Amino acid sequence: METPKADELVIRPRRGFEPLNVAELWGFREVFFFLTWRDLKVRYKQTLLGIAWAALQPIIMVLIFSFVFSRIGMKSEHMPYPVFLLLGLIPWNYFASVLGQSTVSLVAGSGLITKIYFPRMLLPLSLSLSALIDLVIAFAVLVVLILWYQLPIGPGILLVPFLILLTVMNAAGFGLWFSALNARFRDIQYAVHFVILIWMFASPIFYSASMIGGSFRWLLVLNPMAGVIEAFRPAVIGHAPIPWPELGISATMGVIVLVTGLYYFRRVERFLADII
Repeated sequence: METPKADELVIRPRRGFEPLNVAELWGFREVFFFLTWRDLKVRYKQTLLGIAWAALQPIIMVLIFSFVFSRIGMKSEHMPYPVFLLLGLIPWNYFASVLGQSTVSLVAGSGLITKIYFPRMLLPLSLSLSALIDLVIAFAVLVVLILWYQLPIGPGILLVPFLILLTVMNAAGFGLWFSALNARFRDIQYAVHFVILIWMFASPIFYSASMIGGSFRWLLVLNPMAGVIEAFRPAVIGHAPIPWPELGISATMGVIVLVTGLYYFRRVERFLADII
């Protein structure tokens, strides 16, 4: 084996269990923010309406789904159905956007991965930060809608930052899992669209969680996004108590998915440049 020179740094994959290197991630923080800024520019580059699409998307979805589901008598927990619907779409749209983009982030960034060294998980994690811009804009649309219907704001609004953090954790955790799996099995990127679609209807976005009972209720609770969406509505409007048990389950599952996603990604990262 050739002996490296004094001014050369040789990077070799470790064997066995490899812990998360937080110091290394912090050292590459400038790369992380650069990737985030790149994602923002690419998303709205050469578009006619630019960042206005972040507001148009939830508005159009609310108009279409309100027209469809309000006609079949869908329960909306004693609030206007457009508000009920948008309160569910805000965390869900963020989660679905990050999950979909994170899944293909490693394959799309193969040019960087095979040329320079940096912690590879920065690619999917940067999408979790850049997508927050869309979430903030969608929340501004919600504020306008609340003022239009003259709805009160509950004291639980202070819980919203925690709910957003929990949504980010879920999106980042599943994004790490799916991106690492897609690097090994490329058909994951095709299956993820069906997963997101089924997951959307399995979450209480268009309907109230109170409509689900029996054994199906426990299946809903096991959905890590269900507790977030359920808590998001009473936190903002204050029309009902916060569902703490469901929120606690979502928080626990979010932590588990994020931690296991980080360590599984580290395992795949060792040979990522060879399979990408």
